[in-house]
Amino acid sequence: MPLNILSIQSSVAYGHVGNSAAVFPLQRIGVEVYPVNTVHFSNHTGYGTWRGLVLPVEAVADVIRGIEERQVFARCDGVLSGYLGDVSLGKIVLEAVEKVRIANPSAAYCCDPVIGDVGRGVFVRPGIPEFMRDHAVPAATIVTPNQFELEYLADRKVTDLQSVLQAAELIRTRGPRIVLVTSLRRADAPEDRIEMLVLDKNEGYIAETPLLPLNVNGAGDMAAALFFAHWLRTASIREALELTTATVFAVLEATFRAGEREMQLVEAQESIANPQREFLARRVS
Repeated sequence: MPLNILSIQSSVAYGHVGNSAAVFPLQRIGVEVYPVNTVHFSNHTGYGTWRGLVLPVEAVADVIRGIEERQVFARCDGVLSGYLGDVSLGKIVLEAVEKVRIANPSAAYCCDPVIGDVGRGVFVRPGIPEFMRDHAVPAATIVTPNQFELEYLADRKVTDLQSVLQAAELIRTRGPRIVLVTSLRRADAPEDRIEMLVLDKNEGYIAETPLLPLNVNGAGDMAAALFFAHWLRTASIREALELTTATVFAVLEATFRAGEREMQLVEAQESIANPQREFLARRVS
């Protein structure tokens, strides 16, 4: 039986962020996805201009209600959420998580707490950072902040491995079982490397890849989706981290070779399903 994931995120017509970055990679590794879009934009906001709309709360809730009426929540293995577009959508996401957990008590919730990024700062609407910190993160099984979001959620600066571990553990004690930190750059690591770090109550691991000279959006969205699916399948944070790292690097490498700004998901689809390179994680806690 394939995994089934309800994914509530943004969508773009051009490029790959949110559901547009998560759904195809999940499908290529054999996951059935129920995508619910919170916004539908022409392109991601990193371009500075875009067209489209934040979908009305009623429309998003109605789509979720329609999926529920198909009586598939009982076989839904998890809920994935990302960019919301407006804080009013947060309540809808948590209500969906509750409904899925009622239908399937073993279902997990992976929250990608999209708030901002290093260099850009906060790029979401007012109220969303606080919602993520105070409501979504405590309700989650897994949270997947980038380095900027880790610092915001933990309310502390992270500069080295010890401070990253302390910040991630602080967030974990607020509710989530697992914290995955994406796009990690620290002072006590080589400058030409980028890392992902994961920890639960028992252990922590870090995986690194070469840092490619790219300016792309959506890699964190893809990483959150893939890690969630691999963890649901394996129940191993180490194995999920290694598989996710290999796939993300393969996609970014294909994007670099193509000289494109948008992730080359179609070009790299065979590597998504069967990444050729292996990046072993090392234990750090």
